[in-house]
This record gives sequence, C-alpha cells and structure tokens, in this order.
Amino acid sequence: MTSISIVARLCQPKHPANTHDLHLLARNPALLPPWVRSSPLVQHYLQLLGPLDWRRFPERDLVTLRGMPPVPFKPFVAACLIKLDQQLPYFSHLRHYLLNHPALVWLLGFPLVPTRKTAYRFDVDASLPSQRHLPRLLRKVPNASLQVLLDETVRLLRAELATSAPDFGQVVALDTKHILAWVRENNPREYLKDRFVKDRQPSGDPDCRLGCKRKSNQRTALQRQTAATVVPPTPPDNPVPAATIAVAEYYWGYASGIVTTKVPAWGEFVLAELTLPFNQPDVVYFQPLMQATEQRLGFRPRYAALDAAFDAFYIYDYFYRPDEPISAGFAAIPLSKRGGHQRQFDPQGLPLCEAGLPMPLKYAYTCKTTRVQHERGRYACPLHYPQRTADSCPVHHKNWAKGGCLTTLPTSIGARLRYQIDRQSETFKQIYAQRTATERLFSCAKALGIERPKLRNGQAIINQNTLIYVLLNLRALQRVRQQKQHLS
Repeated sequence: MTSISIVARLCQPKHPANTHDLHLLARNPALLPPWVRSSPLVQHYLQLLGPLDWRRFPERDLVTLRGMPPVPFKPFVAACLIKLDQQLPYFSHLRHYLLNHPALVWLLGFPLVPTRKTAYRFDVDASLPSQRHLPRLLRKVPNASLQVLLDETVRLLRAELATSAPDFGQVVALDTKHILAWVRENNPREYLKDRFVKDRQPSGDPDCRLGCKRKSNQRTALQRQTAATVVPPTPPDNPVPAATIAVAEYYWGYASGIVTTKVPAWGEFVLAELTLPFNQPDVVYFQPLMQATEQRLGFRPRYAALDAAFDAFYIYDYFYRPDEPISAGFAAIPLSKRGGHQRQFDPQGLPLCEAGLPMPLKYAYTCKTTRVQHERGRYACPLHYPQRTADSCPVHHKNWAKGGCLTTLPTSIGARLRYQIDRQSETFKQIYAQRTATERLFSCAKALGIERPKLRNGQAIINQNTLIYVLLNLRALQRVRQQKQHLS
C-alpha cells in the first residue's frame, strides 16, 4: 500500500458513509472526528444547516470519463449559505474564510486532497474550487435543486408549528422587491449620456432589464392640496409645488417576488419565491408563486394581502370560494385608481349604468390579447337594448344619441369582487395588515445583500436569491425551536 493511499485512509472517519451527510451528523455529533467536533463554527452550522434533509438535494452526475471529477453541488450550496450567513460579499472572501476554517471544509463535504503536511491530513487549498470557479458553480446549479431546499424549510416549519399554528399558511402576503444590477448605468456618479435606454443593454450584465420602481408619489388630490398650503411656495420662476410632481425611479436589474405567511408570536416565513427581470409587471409573479405555494402547503390559502399593483380580477377569482360566503376567503387589495369611478352591480351581477339601471349583456367573447385569457362581456344601455324603452337618458348621458352607454367587463365574479369587497371592514384591515410580513422579510434579505448583488449573471442572481430565502427560513426555524425550548 502506497503512502498516499495510507494518508487517504487516515483522512476518512470511522463511518465514511456518514461523512458528508449534514443531517445525520447533526443528529449524531459523535460521528465527527474530535478536531472537527471541537470547532464552535461546526456546532453552529450543524444546528443551522443540519435540519435540512440533504439526501433530497438532487446532486449532479459526478462520474467523469477523463480529467478531474466535477465539484459536487451539495457542499458548494452549503458553502454559499455560510457565505450569506457571514455576509461575505465576494467569493474570494468565502474561499479565504474556508481556508481559515478547515473543519468547515471537512464538514461540508468537499472532496479532500490528502497530504501529510497538515495536522488534519488534507490540503485545504487543493480541496476547494478555485476563486474563479466558485461563481461559475453558482451559475451552473439548477434552481430547481435549490427550490428543493426551500421545500424542506417550509416542511420543517409546518411540522414544528403543527400544534401551535394549525392554520399555518391560510393567510399569505405577496409582494416584489427591486434588485439593482451591478452595472455602471445604475451608478449616479458615472457620467452616461444614454443611461436609461432599454435598447442599450449594459455590458456588465447581459440578463438585467430596465424597469421602473416607482412612478408616482401616490398622494391623493386632498393630500397634495394640503401639502401645498403647508410647504412654503416655490420660487416665482417655478411655481409648481413639489408635492404635485410625479416621481419616477428607473433601474437596470431584476425583481424578487415572495409569498409569506405570518404566525403571531412565532414569526414570518417565506413560502415561495421567484426572480424575474425588472421589466416584468408585478402581476406576472402571482400565478407561478401561488402554484409553488399550493404545492408546498398542500392546499389553497384562504386569504391574501397584496398592494394595488395586484388589483386584477383573476386574483380575486383565485381566492373566491363559490360554496362559502365572500368573507370565507378573499384577496385584501386596495382598489387601484384606474377606471375613474366606483362601479355598482345589481343582485344578479349586472353592472349598473350612471343612472343606476342594470345593463344587460349584449354579447360575450374570449379576450386573447391580455396576459390571462378570459371571457369578457359587452354590456349595453338598458334603455336601448334589447329594445328602446325611453326617449331620453335620466342623467343625459353624452352617448345617448349613439345608442347609450356601453361597458366591457370580464364575466367572472372577480370583476365584481374588486368593487364589492368591504375594504372598511375589520376583517379586511386585519388581513391587509399581514402585508407588512413581506416588508420585514425584504428588510432581512436586504441585510444579506439581495438589493445590490455582487454578481453579473441572471442565473447566479436567481440562485443566490433562493438561497437567501432558504437561510431566512432556517434562521426562523432556529428561533422557533429556541422559543419552544424556553417555553417548555
């Protein structure tokens, strides 16, 4: 037996099959070598990452016909979670951190290169991927594999709170957050003639897109009038009050959408996440996020809290339960300002005209030009259709001579629920208050670097965002378990 093979055998613990199984090692720390078990960092990350069943993580094919075997994804992903937890901005920092903590390299399961020059019998530097290869691995990891880890965190949280919160996930909130690409176009100190031209793709990131974070200050006319009386007037050469000026913030980047749920006295948790280029509207996130949420929970949530950007009929349809009263399930969304007036309906669901008369359905058709294909109805003036029954309109509508008023609405009940939900009720206010859970989780994600990632590739940013939410759920799981131990 050669000296290299002897050293390689010495590097292996007594139970080699358990070496890289964090889940099993967390439950049986005695399987760790003494020099690994004595590390406080190892104990910390066994508690943080050990609850995940890493056997469910889909590993890449490690069989190679020639050359060096590929680096496994599993230890790399665990190292990325450590990078986020330690708030290390660059992969060079992560590699330096692991070089200084060889016990973590052993624990995570990187393929070890044996040597007799160190006390722990392996070459740490040779066992780790190079500094250039680490970000390349982040791009190569399939996001579906990382979603398996997010599945695991939701499963663990549900199991941990099964007795304390039997209605876990029945009330959810959904929102999006902007992500700035790491390009010079987003640097206000950089002089660029055409900074925000969507046809000029930044060279620093080929996948980012131009989008608008905020387009108006959302003030009502009364608030603007009040501000104009309180704020001192502007100079005579520009007499427009600042409160009346619309605000627009444009960035090159991405947006992260999440579905969260709040359990009082226990915390807020991420149920689903999705990252898309910044040029996509908020409503695009709804269907894929809710599909992932249903898959993880095993049921459709009853209530949801969303902002006015999600004020669409099909979102109200999603939470409507036809066999139960409206209060048994609905989407708490503020009514957007589009449309110009508050529409009314009769008990049969027909829209009322400005004179308060129910408008009959003239015909229906399938609308294929919108984001969601649906049936729309054309409603006509009740005094003109199906036959003329009056010589004039009670409110003197301007289109009376041309056949009276007409309106087009989706025929689904969601088009009516937009107007019929009581937004002043206590139930609506309590549900809508859950939306702050997304804001707090976005604040935690911002502390982990989600808003300004030091990456220049869309797939790498997508994967890092998924890992950020996995880490937030793992931290929440730790707090839940510590709180249960304290209460017991």
